[in-house]
Amino acid sequence: MILDTLVFDIETQNFFTDPEVGRDNYDALKISVAAVYSYIEDRYYCFEENEMDKLAELFSDARRIVGFSMNRYDIPVLNNYFQRISGAPKLWEMERVDLLEEIEMASGQRISLDRLAAANLGRNKTHHGSEAITLYRDGKMEELKEYCINDVKLTKELYDLYRKQNFLLMPSKKTGEIVKVMFAKPAAATTPALL
Repeated sequence: MILDTLVFDIETQNFFTDPEVGRDNYDALKISVAAVYSYIEDRYYCFEENEMDKLAELFSDARRIVGFSMNRYDIPVLNNYFQRISGAPKLWEMERVDLLEEIEMASGQRISLDRLAAANLGRNKTHHGSEAITLYRDGKMEELKEYCINDVKLTKELYDLYRKQNFLLMPSKKTGEIVKVMFAKPAAATTPALL
């Protein structure tokens, strides 16, 4: 059986700056939507908070998960949900590729998904992260899902470039000049089905 590679992103109903949450209190964050791309199925999915069991099922068939800043945000939040679902995978034990961490290790700098996508793909995010909470609170769920899926599309295309060419372009913080960030080790392909 070929195990899947999933690219994912979550949006939350609230944030650390909310009075009822507090700094780094991941337990108090609630998911609004989670979007996922499956390489095996070549398909995008989007789940709402009451569908986390379906998301866990999809993750159970994955060997590798890919995201942008997922180790700092998405995984700690999602892990709180998965711990309450029988048979859900343990996210910290899965093979993970966090593109922001890869860039930080290679360049010593952080960058936003928006700026990275603009430099490498010629496109930007459709909204900013803080707007996702507003969309949720305004009941604009379809717009929120589209936004989250778009972030996954950008992350997936950046991951494909990372694997194919072993570098990404990044604007220098000092000069603004576009520089090539080479990665220390080649991003190993697992099977032809997974690129």
